[in-house]
Amino acid sequence: MLIKLLRIYLRPYRREITLVVLFQFLQTLATLYLPTLFADIIDNGVVKGDTGYVMQIGGWMLAITLASIAAQVVAVYFGARTAMAVGRDVRGSIFGQVQKFSAREVGQFGAPSLITRTTNDVQQVQMLVLMTFTLMVSAPIMCVGGIVLALRQDVPLSGLLLIIVPVLVATVAAIIVRMRPLFRTMQVRIDRVNQVMREQITGIRVIRAFVRDEREQERYRRSNDELTDVSLKVGKLMALMFPTVMLIVNLSSVAVIWFGGHRIDSGAMQIGALTAFLSYLMQILMSIMMATFMFVMIPRAEVCAERIDEVLSTESSVVTAKQPVTTVTEHGRLDLRDVGFHYPGAEAPVLSGIDVTARPGQVTAIIGSTGSGKTTLLNLVPRLFDATAGQVLVDGVDVRDLDPGLLSRLVGFVPQRPYLFSGTVGSNLRYGNPDATDEQLWSALEIAQARDFVERMEGGLDAPIAQGGTNVSGGQRQRLAIARALVHRPEIYLFDDSFSALDYATDAALRSALTESIADATVVIVAQRVSTIRDADRIVVLDDGRVAGTGTHAELMSGNETYREIVLSQLTAQEAAA
Repeated sequence: MLIKLLRIYLRPYRREITLVVLFQFLQTLATLYLPTLFADIIDNGVVKGDTGYVMQIGGWMLAITLASIAAQVVAVYFGARTAMAVGRDVRGSIFGQVQKFSAREVGQFGAPSLITRTTNDVQQVQMLVLMTFTLMVSAPIMCVGGIVLALRQDVPLSGLLLIIVPVLVATVAAIIVRMRPLFRTMQVRIDRVNQVMREQITGIRVIRAFVRDEREQERYRRSNDELTDVSLKVGKLMALMFPTVMLIVNLSSVAVIWFGGHRIDSGAMQIGALTAFLSYLMQILMSIMMATFMFVMIPRAEVCAERIDEVLSTESSVVTAKQPVTTVTEHGRLDLRDVGFHYPGAEAPVLSGIDVTARPGQVTAIIGSTGSGKTTLLNLVPRLFDATAGQVLVDGVDVRDLDPGLLSRLVGFVPQRPYLFSGTVGSNLRYGNPDATDEQLWSALEIAQARDFVERMEGGLDAPIAQGGTNVSGGQRQRLAIARALVHRPEIYLFDDSFSALDYATDAALRSALTESIADATVVIVAQRVSTIRDADRIVVLDDGRVAGTGTHAELMSGNETYREIVLSQLTAQEAAA
C-alpha cells in the first residue's frame, strides 16, 4: 500500500526525483573515490617521503570533497522540497475526500481518527520520503560501489564481507519484523488519546459541572499509559538495534585489521590498501546502517499509508448523479414519499413509511418524543444522509438527482447544534452568500433578533467569533445561525430545534419576524417546545419513526392521543385549548 501511495503522489515530481538521484549519485561517487586517493597518498607519498605528491593528491581530495558537499546540498534541497510537496498533496487529498463524506462515513472513522490520519499519519509518510531522498538513495550506490572498490584493494580480505553483511542484515530484519505490529497498535492508541482529549476539551463544562475532573484525568491517564507502553516496546527494540549494529561494525573492523595485518606482514598487501579497505568496509556498513534506519521507519509509514488509503478509498454514501439536474421548474415544494432510513448495523429502521408534504407560504412543523427520528428526517433533505427507502423530492426532483450546488441554493438548514467558524460575525453570516452586503447582514440579524447584541459587540459585524462560537452564548449562537440561513435566502428553510435556547419572548418575536420576512418560502420546523409550533399551518407527529398524525394544533388535540400527551406534558389543558 505504501508503494502504491507513493507511486501516485510522486509521479508529478519526476524531474525533481531525477535531479535528486543524479546529485546523490555524484556525491556518493566522490565519497567512494576519497579512500582510494588516501591509500595512494600513504603508499606513494608518505611511505616514500614525497611531500609534493602528498600536497598534489591532497588538493584533489579537497576539491572532490567540496564537490561532494555541493552535490549533497543540491540533492537534499530538491529532496526536501519534493517530500514536503508530497505531504501537502496527500493532506489535500484526505481533506478533499473527507469533505465528500456524509455524516455516516465521518461517524464510521470518527473525528479523532480522521485528524490523526490527516496530520500524524501523513507526517510519517512524508518523513519516509524525505529520509529516502537524503539517505536511502545513496545507500545502495555506496554499498555496491564500496564492495567493488574493496575487491580492487584485496580480493581475499573481501571474503569477510560474505560473513559480515548477511549477519548484519539478518539481525536488522529480526528486529524489524517485531516492530511492525507495534507500529499499528501505536497509531490506534494515538487515535484513542486524541479522542479522549477532544471529548474532554469539548465537554469541559459538563466535566466541571458534575465535578468529574478526577474521573476524566484517570481516563486520560489510562489512554496515555497504553500509548506509553507500546511506545516503550518500540523504543526498546530501537535501542537494541543500534548497539547491535555497532557491535557488528566494530567486530568487523577488528577482523579486517587482524587478517589485514597478517597479509601486510606476508607482503601480500600494502598499508594504504588496508587503510582504504577499512574505509570501504565502514562505508559499506554505514550504508547498511542508513538502510537500517529507513527500515525502522518503513513499517510505521506502511501502517500509516494503509490508514490513509482507507480514507481515500472509502466512497461516500452520498454520491452526485452522473447527469445532475441543474434547473427546476417548481419552487419551494418539498415532498417525502414513503421515506425510510436504516443506520448500518442497526436492528430496526429509524424511519419507516414517512409521507410529508410542505408547500411555499406554509409552516410545516414536526414534533415527537425523543428518539422518534425528527432530526434524521430533516437531515435527509440537504443530503447529510441519503434515504434508504422512498424518495425525498425538492421542487419535484429527487434530491439524489439534483446538482449539489443547486440543492444548496434551494435549501437552507439550521442544525440542532449550530456551529460558528473562527472569524468574524460578518464572515460567518456570509458563509452561504459571499456577496451579501452589510445592509443585508443587518437585516438578517434584525429578523433573527440578533441585531441588539451584535451592535453591542466591539466591532459590530467585524467582531471576532471564536472557533465553534465559544465566545457567545448558546442563544446568541442559535440566532447567528438563523441569520446565516436568512442571508442565504433559500426557497426552503429547515429549522432543526433551532429555537430551543431562546426564551419565550425572543422565540415569539423571532417567529413573528420570520413569518413576515419569508412569507413566500417553505418553512419546516422541528421542535420539542409546543409553543414554538402550535401556530404552524400543518403539524406532523412522529412516533417511533412513523407518522402518527397530521393536522393543525386544534385538530390534533381533539383527535391524536400522541400529540395530546406531548402537549399536556408541557401545558395545562386551559393553555393548550387557548
